[in-house]
Amino acid sequence: MEENKISYSEEEEQKSLLPFLEEKEGKAGQFSNVEEHWEEYKLEEELAGGGKTGNKDASEGVQDKSDSSMESLEHYLGDINNIQAMKYTDRICILTLQRNLKELNDIAKQKELVVQKARDKLSTCQLQIKMLAKQLEYVDIEIEKEEEAGNVAALSRLQAMRRRLCTELEKEKDFELKTALTLKENMLEMWQIETEQGKYEILREQLKKDEEELEMQYQERAQVRIWKEKIAALQAEENRRSREKKEEEAQKEYEERHKKVLEDAKRNHEKAVCFLRKSMARIHEKNAKEEVKTREHMERRIQAVLSLKTSITSNRAKLQTLQVWNKAMAFEAKKQEMKMREAILAEGGNVAKEIFLHKRLLDHEKAKQASREQQKSRKIEIVSRILQEKASILKQKKSQSCTKAIKGGGKLEDSSPWRMKTWRYIEKTCKHSAGAISQSWCSSSACSSAGERTASVGEISEKIPHDVLCESGEDEKERDKTLVEPEFPGLWSQECDLRKISKEETEPKQLATRVKEKGIFEKKMEEFQTGIFQKQIVSGRECKGRTFYSKPSCIHFKDFDVGQIYKKKIVLTNASYSVNFCRLVGISDWLKDFISIHFDPPGKMSAGMSCEIVVTFKPMINETLEGEVMFMAQTGSFSVPLKCTAKRCMLALDKELIDFGSHVVGETISRTISLTNSGALGTRFKVQTSAGDSRTCRATAKSSPRRMVTQHFSDCVPEKEVSNSPVTSVVEKKEQICADHSEEMTYCVAQVEQHRTETSLSSTSAEQLGQDVLNSRSDLDTDSACNLVELSPEETPVEIMLGKVTEGEIGPFSSVKLQIIFVPAIPGDVRAEFVIMFDNADCKPLCFSAIGVSLDVPVWVPNPNVDLKICMYDQLYQDCIVVQSRAKVTLRLKFEVCKELSKHMELLPKTGYIQAQSSFSVQLKFLPRCSLPEDAGSYFNEETRVLEVPVTILIVDKAKKVNFTVHAIVTTSDLEISPARINFGYCTIYEAVQANVTLTNKSILPQEFGFVGLPEFVEIQPHDGLGILLPLESLTLDIIFKANEAKEYSFELTCKSEINRQFKLSCKAVGVHPPLELSHSLVQFAATALNGVSTATLYVMNSHVSVNHFTHAVPRIGNGEVAPVGPTSFEFRVPEDCPVTITPSVGTVLPGKKRKKDEEGKKLSISITKQLVRDGGSKYLTSLCNSEQPKSEELKPDSDAYMAAQAFLMRNFSGRFEKYIIPCFVASGHIDEKKGSENLSCSPYNTLYLELHCPAVAPSVVVTSDNGKNTVNFGDVAVGHRMIKRITIQNISPEKLELGFSVLNPNGPFLLVRPVGMLEPGENKTLIISFCPNENKWFFETLDIRTAKTTLTLSITGRGVMPSIVCSVEEVLNMGYVIAREKVTSTFKIQNTSTLTLRYSIQLDSLSSTRDKDQQRLPSFITSSLQRTEFVGTQNYNGLSVFSIFPTEGEILAGKSQEFIVTFSPDHESLYYSDRLKVVLFGKNIAHVIHLKGAARDHPMFVEGGIPLDVPIESLAVTSPVSSPEALKGELQEPVKSILLVLEYIEGEGSPVPAMTELKVGAIQTAQFASKKNVEFSFDSLPLLQQKGFTVEPVKGTVEPGQVKCISVSWVPPADFPADDPLPVTALLTLKGDIKESYQILFMAKVVSAYAPAK
Repeated sequence: MEENKISYSEEEEQKSLLPFLEEKEGKAGQFSNVEEHWEEYKLEEELAGGGKTGNKDASEGVQDKSDSSMESLEHYLGDINNIQAMKYTDRICILTLQRNLKELNDIAKQKELVVQKARDKLSTCQLQIKMLAKQLEYVDIEIEKEEEAGNVAALSRLQAMRRRLCTELEKEKDFELKTALTLKENMLEMWQIETEQGKYEILREQLKKDEEELEMQYQERAQVRIWKEKIAALQAEENRRSREKKEEEAQKEYEERHKKVLEDAKRNHEKAVCFLRKSMARIHEKNAKEEVKTREHMERRIQAVLSLKTSITSNRAKLQTLQVWNKAMAFEAKKQEMKMREAILAEGGNVAKEIFLHKRLLDHEKAKQASREQQKSRKIEIVSRILQEKASILKQKKSQSCTKAIKGGGKLEDSSPWRMKTWRYIEKTCKHSAGAISQSWCSSSACSSAGERTASVGEISEKIPHDVLCESGEDEKERDKTLVEPEFPGLWSQECDLRKISKEETEPKQLATRVKEKGIFEKKMEEFQTGIFQKQIVSGRECKGRTFYSKPSCIHFKDFDVGQIYKKKIVLTNASYSVNFCRLVGISDWLKDFISIHFDPPGKMSAGMSCEIVVTFKPMINETLEGEVMFMAQTGSFSVPLKCTAKRCMLALDKELIDFGSHVVGETISRTISLTNSGALGTRFKVQTSAGDSRTCRATAKSSPRRMVTQHFSDCVPEKEVSNSPVTSVVEKKEQICADHSEEMTYCVAQVEQHRTETSLSSTSAEQLGQDVLNSRSDLDTDSACNLVELSPEETPVEIMLGKVTEGEIGPFSSVKLQIIFVPAIPGDVRAEFVIMFDNADCKPLCFSAIGVSLDVPVWVPNPNVDLKICMYDQLYQDCIVVQSRAKVTLRLKFEVCKELSKHMELLPKTGYIQAQSSFSVQLKFLPRCSLPEDAGSYFNEETRVLEVPVTILIVDKAKKVNFTVHAIVTTSDLEISPARINFGYCTIYEAVQANVTLTNKSILPQEFGFVGLPEFVEIQPHDGLGILLPLESLTLDIIFKANEAKEYSFELTCKSEINRQFKLSCKAVGVHPPLELSHSLVQFAATALNGVSTATLYVMNSHVSVNHFTHAVPRIGNGEVAPVGPTSFEFRVPEDCPVTITPSVGTVLPGKKRKKDEEGKKLSISITKQLVRDGGSKYLTSLCNSEQPKSEELKPDSDAYMAAQAFLMRNFSGRFEKYIIPCFVASGHIDEKKGSENLSCSPYNTLYLELHCPAVAPSVVVTSDNGKNTVNFGDVAVGHRMIKRITIQNISPEKLELGFSVLNPNGPFLLVRPVGMLEPGENKTLIISFCPNENKWFFETLDIRTAKTTLTLSITGRGVMPSIVCSVEEVLNMGYVIAREKVTSTFKIQNTSTLTLRYSIQLDSLSSTRDKDQQRLPSFITSSLQRTEFVGTQNYNGLSVFSIFPTEGEILAGKSQEFIVTFSPDHESLYYSDRLKVVLFGKNIAHVIHLKGAARDHPMFVEGGIPLDVPIESLAVTSPVSSPEALKGELQEPVKSILLVLEYIEGEGSPVPAMTELKVGAIQTAQFASKKNVEFSFDSLPLLQQKGFTVEPVKGTVEPGQVKCISVSWVPPADFPADDPLPVTALLTLKGDIKESYQILFMAKVVSAYAPAK
């Protein structure tokens, strides 16, 4: 029947259909303008941005073509843009309409499907009804037949069938009705949907048109984009062609320029070679002359030294005489002093004073004499400088004359007038000290020459002839002048000589100036040369070391080609401490022709700043150059090394000796050797046998040397260095000293080097040395030949030879492998020497050797050493030995083993025949027995266990032996178990007892082991008793015994090795069944952070309810008595140092019951106090003590030092895992929790043990603010106010943390304002917690900061306090009357009566921000007095506040008071100055309100009282100006104010009381009117007042300044006064002060009955 049920969801869809279709109209306008403009902007970018890429790289050559293309593109785009694009809103509407129509069609199709299904159901139902009707007819016919037949059974069956068919027919008809009704309803709904579809047919057509239009727009845009891409591609192609054309032109230009440069370089090189040859010839000639001069100079110096020696000898006698004379003079001086003392004493004078004055006089004379001597020495110095200047001038003239003679043949000028003028000047200057000059000059010269052998010419003794001095000076000057000027015209440009001296400079009148300037220059140069620079000291530190560093540190031009230009950029960095500068000094002289420097001086450079230098290298010759670039800095000079390395070959062999080893005659062995070129220049090589030995050598009686000498010693002698000039250094080659391996040659080379170091060799000595070297070489060759036995090629075949590669080309940075072949032919040692020659003359030949040994035995064993490795006793080991034969006949072999080892080793077969040139295999069997150490004797080493067995192969027919050795290391296979017996003792069935045994491998082979056949109550760890023991290794095994019942145990454990050896272990134990049990014997706490808490719960159970041991296990110890049934007590004993708390720790459990332990759980509290003691906290506390912190014993938990130590330990805590085993003692009977277990006795064997695993870890998050305190204390906060605290937390773990927070009380005062979601490693973030109390009490909550591993708990506390204050002024503060534009002050106090500091602020309504809005309301005088809320009265015209208060804000401490000063300063006259003062606490609560009032007058008099009749608000109209006082004098003033006095007489009381009121007349005391008189007042119309019953007292009077007088007014109604009507009377009050004022007083009197009802 479930299929027949019809869902009515279609109705719901139909009801929601119309609003859904109307969505296109409602939602189309709701899209934001931002999205619309953005989409339009993107479409415009797509239309207008396509052509931009083509214009980026367009060149000028293709600009015309691109312009035409762009014009056509713009024209086409203009046509496209004329078509109005569909708006974004329209497209959205189209899409929405399309979607809605599609959904409508889907609903219609779905409804048609539902209708079709209903029709199918209806037709099926009708068919079923017809079928049932036919069956019913058939059953009726059958019933009639059976009735006629009288078959009762069949009749009852047919009747039942008829009833069933009738029932089904009725149901089908009902279902037909329902289905028809449903079909009708669905048809109606489908017709409604079709009607709706008809309504939207117009929209469908419009949608189709819009889609076609949108598609056309998309096609047009695609065409535009394709056109733009084509234009861009054309432009890119044109740009590429233009670039290729430019590159080709640049390449051609570069090739032409390069070709020209090469030609110029070649041409210049030829010229330079020609000039350099001539220069070299001249330099050689000059060096020879210099050598002769040097010798003569040395002879002269020797003569000078000898003369100096004689003068010293003569001076010694003079010195002795002088010493005696000095002693005599000293003795005489003492005598004179004594005489002077006696004379002074005789005269009665002061001896000390006179002697002191006498000594000062003598010192003064000595100082004068020293000054004279100093002047003389200075004069001598001046004269010497003049002479040096003269010599230099003469030298310059000579050089100039030589230059002029070379260039144009000029003549030297005559210098005789100059010489005469100079000598005249000298004679005038020092005419009086000629003798002293010469004597001083001589002595100083002698001393200096004695002290230094290399002294200058001017310092040598006077005894040296003058011509010698001149020659020496000229030689030095010429040495400095070498190659300064060009020798051949044309090579260098014909420029003026910079050292040429004009005639004006040689004039005598400029001599003094020249001398002075030259002295200053020499002094500066001396300071420069001696390194006297300005020290750089910054912050007390002196800058040492290099002040500028270059990057790179060395300018290196590697592998250059002649004619090319190379550039390198270096960066100089100021590494000093402050501002510095640098300038370029120059480069090495021999590099000036090849190196150019481009350097722009940067000026002053700060520390760390850099500047750039470009170094250009243009090589002209193919030589290696080295030099430096020199700079000058403020702190000294520095240089950067420069190196130019030409291409060269750097050849090396990977090895110098090839050892082929031992090989049998007839074999062929090949080895390779690698020749490597690590340079940038290639060369050809050729490998050949050594020149001294063209064939291999064989050792006979004498042994040949290991290396053969193949190099010529002539290469080892360096050429003499003839010049130091740059040109010479470029042309000369470097010295090459080849390493030689023979001792004789090494000694010779050492002699040559020593001789060259001491003195420079002359040409003749060099030739002699070369001859000696050749002689020594010939002797060496002779000795080597004697040691070698050379055989003819017919007798000795070549055994070591070269392979296929013997010569070839080796390129730059490449290697070549050379093959060496060894073919042994004759038995014995073979050696061959080879040499590798190279075409490059700079490459030295390389030598290497090859050695080998040839053997000649008819039978040999390929493996002469048979290694059986490590063998165990009583184990069989086999190996196969192969015997080779090189004989051409069959040989009979016999294999023998030494007699000592015949029991342990044998060879099978023992005799055999080996065929010609074949092999034979022998089986070796080795079975070492335990008696091997005794039997083997010397063949076995008991310490190392090494066995060496010699085995002999005997060739029977030839009586020759071949020996080989069998090696083996024999070891034992024993495993040792220690101890051999274990007693586990008493063990409860709830625990396991562990014992440790050590298993040791006595063998030097690893052995596998395993404990097999273990009983179920024994466990062996690790790896269940299985494993491998390394050689001689010991392994500790844990034997774990766990009793399963209470009895005595005795058993053995078996350990088997891999060779099936067994080792036994005996064990004993006693099983105990205690009367109590624990639900958990092991508690594993989670990793707990410091200051964290983890809890666990367990139960203590008493399951002993019966003593019948046949039905179940009963508590007993071993086989002892059964424990009694009854209450059983327990007690947990926690160690003192264990951070665990168990609650309850003592209790009693009844039989069959269990007791829960620690309702709060087992608490694991890692106390930071214990951490300070355990984890090295004492060290940190000691460091705190050293830094003037309190001692560790004095630290308190709330001190800052304690908090700092705690934070330090938290951050450095690396974690700790501790195990605690806590015993639980068990005893039968009840326990008294107060007395404990004193009244009970317990057996130690029934003790239960609880194991705790306590891992302590460092917290992931810590508090870094407030010294790491986890307590947030807000302190006292006013009720209703909010305080915010920021707590900084830090992630000290190495991983990213996601934080979670516990929920604070939503109705509480604490609020987590800003939580933190994620914390990066090491990141600090701030939590903001606010506290807003609503009651006057203490508040406390905890906030848990949870991470994946740990939890940080913050304790938050605070106290709400109700703020209260007391003010000295209650409600109104009246400032009184003041003269306008003057000030008056008043004070009041506010006292803080609460327990917290109050933050206050004083606010005035006149300064309120809402003042402007309040003024827009109706004036207060229009409203009734009850509705008036305006407190701000008249204000100043100048905009300043009338009332001012000081201070306006601040804090009042608890119990303290604050005084406030109120200043009243009006700027015009008004009686209605007022304002309201508010005392606001904490910026929000108004604690007290004071109304401020005041009045101002232009004149020092006022009247106060009654009811004012004017308006308290000033008019906005412009008032007329007030007349001056002079104009008002003598005029009667009009009443300026009316005052109403109301008097009410109460009638009906016992005694009549007159109605009373009063007026006040006052005079203002001010300095402005100090000279004025007192204020006078008087009343007019007194008779009328008295007639009406009014009494005024006083009528007139005077008021002094600063005083106020009261005028009392009383009224008693006259006898004829009507009680119903009021009595109005007017009087005039006149005041006289600086002016005269009149007040109209209106008296209003009336009678009031005492019994009248109150209104």
